[in-house]
Amino acid sequence: MKAETQTVKNNLGLVCITTTDAVRYKTVTRKTLLALDVAAQVEKLRALYEENINRINSAIDFCKANNINLYRLTSGLFPFSDEKIGMDVLEEFTEQLSETGKKANENNLRIVMHPDQFVVLSSDSENVIENSVKILRMHAKTLDLLQQPRSEWATMNIHGGKGDRTDKLVNSVEKLPEEIRTRIAFENDEYSYSSAQILEVCRRTRVPMVFDAHHHVCREKLGSYNHPSVVDTFWAARETWATPENQMVHISNGREHFQDRAHHDLIFDMPEVFRYASWIEIEAKHKEIAITKLQNEWLKEVKN
Repeated sequence: MKAETQTVKNNLGLVCITTTDAVRYKTVTRKTLLALDVAAQVEKLRALYEENINRINSAIDFCKANNINLYRLTSGLFPFSDEKIGMDVLEEFTEQLSETGKKANENNLRIVMHPDQFVVLSSDSENVIENSVKILRMHAKTLDLLQQPRSEWATMNIHGGKGDRTDKLVNSVEKLPEEIRTRIAFENDEYSYSSAQILEVCRRTRVPMVFDAHHHVCREKLGSYNHPSVVDTFWAARETWATPENQMVHISNGREHFQDRAHHDLIFDMPEVFRYASWIEIEAKHKEIAITKLQNEWLKEVKN
């Protein structure tokens, strides 16, 4: 093992919500919003945004109470804030969001985001790319308002999108505005971009790679999280982070069998190399229950 990059603490991350009602968010559909007149739309969004800010504060409290130091905000936190009507309303909450972000910082809670599947920077369509950048600007604005740094610490990780478009993807990244470019990271997936392909993109663009071990074993049809390629890819991805201790990885387990792409409720199997991962997002269906299980079992095992 690479002793110079070993870590002493594994921070397990909560993804968006809890199985209980402790961490939940409100939303509104486009159809519902557009059925209202403009004034009513503004009031609807104002009430929704205020409620969701309160719920971020509840999420921070929940994470603190449960010894969770990594939290992924939902990508649907402030619906329609990528449009002028939502942008204007969100600006009204600048002070509240600043206080919320400071609260997270004071509680040593790392906040990250995972923009949705509509972000495709490798598309052949310039309109799709423009819309993708628009969505990323919305998330970057949220992180700015939450007083999160423009750095890899406040990671916004996305997938590669349209396959076999590595050059297009690299070109799109190079054109991103600073508030996005400084936070963006890429994650490997089962279909379009293998770990090796995403690693190439990250090296060429000088952005971090978020290594998802389950995506990797599904894509490569491996029988173990301890396969040499899992270990090698973890360490290679670590080198793409400006500060190696900021490296973030993902883990899930297959629902019906090891290579099942559907996520299990809990985590029963962890890559041994993740003993050296500082920040691990737990992508299990039972959210905080899966984290508690790992805290009580995996984290208490004697490390080799």
